[in-house]
Amino acid sequence: MSRIGRAPIEFAAGVTVTIADDNTVNVKGPKGELTRTFHKDMIFEMEGNVITVKRPSDDKLHRSLHGLSRTLLNNMVLGVTEGFTKTLEINGVGYRAAQTGNNINLSLGFSHPLVVEPPAGISLAVPAPNRIVVSGIDKEQVGAIAANIRSYREPEPYKGKGIKYEGEVVRRKVGKAGAKGKK
Repeated sequence: MSRIGRAPIEFAAGVTVTIADDNTVNVKGPKGELTRTFHKDMIFEMEGNVITVKRPSDDKLHRSLHGLSRTLLNNMVLGVTEGFTKTLEINGVGYRAAQTGNNINLSLGFSHPLVVEPPAGISLAVPAPNRIVVSGIDKEQVGAIAANIRSYREPEPYKGKGIKYEGEVVRRKVGKAGAKGKK
């Protein structure tokens, strides 16, 4: 059995979970509402405020879906109660971010500033000129938006300039040794 798949999912009193016959799960909480349709073979059992995910057989497909379904459902419950955040750091001379309303303007060494508009359910904040905080209730969407912002100027290994995740370690390279001894 999958160790992740066997773990029960407990949710708080302010969260309501409804499971339809076609494995469509709707989770409502204080931060919002999320809906996802899971694979038809997965079995969701709810007793009080605890949900368990079971698989019908030990087929390879069912084993792989077991832990995935449980993790996706747990992320939905965590999202509507606590939410998710990703922090990005901007390194480089002249590289900065500024907030205008819901959007952010990025100055990353291009001839024009980049404007990033967040989709519905995602909020972008700039607490400092070299930090961007992406937050929302859908973990998948928060990660995708953060990766998209990072892709505008990924950190390069020679000077470390670019956008990186908070805590990400960029492996630095030495660079050229120079032309010593040439005449």
